[in-house]
Amino acid sequence: MNRQIIITASLMGLAAVIFGAFGAHALKSSLSSADLEVWKTAVSYQFYHTLALLFLSTFSKYRSRSIRFAYWAFTGGIFLFSGSLYLLSTRTISGVNFSFLGPVTPIGGVLFIMGWFFLLFAALKNK
Repeated sequence: MNRQIIITASLMGLAAVIFGAFGAHALKSSLSSADLEVWKTAVSYQFYHTLALLFLSTFSKYRSRSIRFAYWAFTGGIFLFSGSLYLLSTRTISGVNFSFLGPVTPIGGVLFIMGWFFLLFAALKNK
């Protein structure tokens, strides 16, 4: 599981850097300031939870179900929360109305909360 977590975190970190640079350079002149802030929020949360994934990899020696759940919750949260914000912030330039994704964003947020809960639980359980 350790290798899987590190690979996932590496890919998520790589994507976050690319998306951050893309937003700062390519999208800066194309998005409204409000949409650019949404993009930045997506990048920030992707980075935060990429670091959380890396931290999870230090727990892998416990082979805990809580660690696996945290891994899947953080990963799913990145896709649903950040992914939906990326799409929602670019709907004006893509011409696609992604407003149906509005309810997906909070589900991703709930997954982030669950991931932190499972990390806490794993830490308390493994003394």
